[in-house]
Amino acid sequence: MDLISGFQIESPSVFVPWGISESQLQSLLEEHGLKQVTHGYYTMSCVSLGGLSHQLGFHFHPRHHGILNELEFFRRSYESLKASFDDFQEHFERSFGEPTAEQCETEEFPAFSWSLNGVRIIHYVMDRFGLEEHMRIMKL
Repeated sequence: MDLISGFQIESPSVFVPWGISESQLQSLLEEHGLKQVTHGYYTMSCVSLGGLSHQLGFHFHPRHHGILNELEFFRRSYESLKASFDDFQEHFERSFGEPTAEQCETEEFPAFSWSLNGVRIIHYVMDRFGLEEHMRIMKL
C-alpha cells in the first residue's frame, strides 16, 4: 500500500487522502457510519490492510479547522491484548514490510515503528491505568 497520498479502506471501499478537511471527510464517509467524537476527531468501523477488522480514528491538526494527518487503529474490546497486538502487527508487516525500528517498551510487548516516505507508523503497548495498545499512522 502506498501511504504517500492517503489510506485505502477495503470495506467500505474508499480512499482517504491526507490533508483533507473535516467537511471533506464527512462527505466521503458519513454514509459509512462515520461518527464525530469531538472537534478534529472522528471514528468508524471498517476493514483494511488485507482483511483486518477494526475501528479507525481520524485525527485533524489543528483540532479546529485542521487537516487530516493521523489515523488511529483500535478495537472496541480487547479479550486478549496479546492476540490483538499480534494480529495488528501481522497485518501491518504484510502491508508495509518489516518495521524499521524495534524497542523494548514493556516486559511483554516490543514497540515497533516504520518510517516510509514522509509517513511514520508506530505500534506499542503502554501502561497508563493498565496496559493500552497504540497503533497509528501519521503523515509527517
